[in-house]
Amino acid sequence: MKIKHVWAHEIINSKATPTVEVLLILENGISTTAGCPSGTSKGTYEATEIRDDDPSRMAGLGVLKAVNNVNSIIAPRLIGMEITKQHDIDKL
Repeated sequence: MKIKHVWAHEIINSKATPTVEVLLILENGISTTAGCPSGTSKGTYEATEIRDDDPSRMAGLGVLKAVNNVNSIIAPRLIGMEITKQHDIDKL
């Protein structure tokens, strides 16, 4: 099954902090969402947060820059990839 659509948007997580949620739709119509929680500890291989740093919006904690990166850079590269090829997706 191949990836048909990827769309990210900003949500508020359980700690009342903005974070990214992504909707993924496969060619067969199956869809799922996943949110990206932000933790207090940083592991060696953990992704780095991208915050907007705009003090006039959500105390600078907004993630619209990260949402834009998913929608304009990452999503176009994922579309058409085989969902079972997790290693290839991770490398991308």
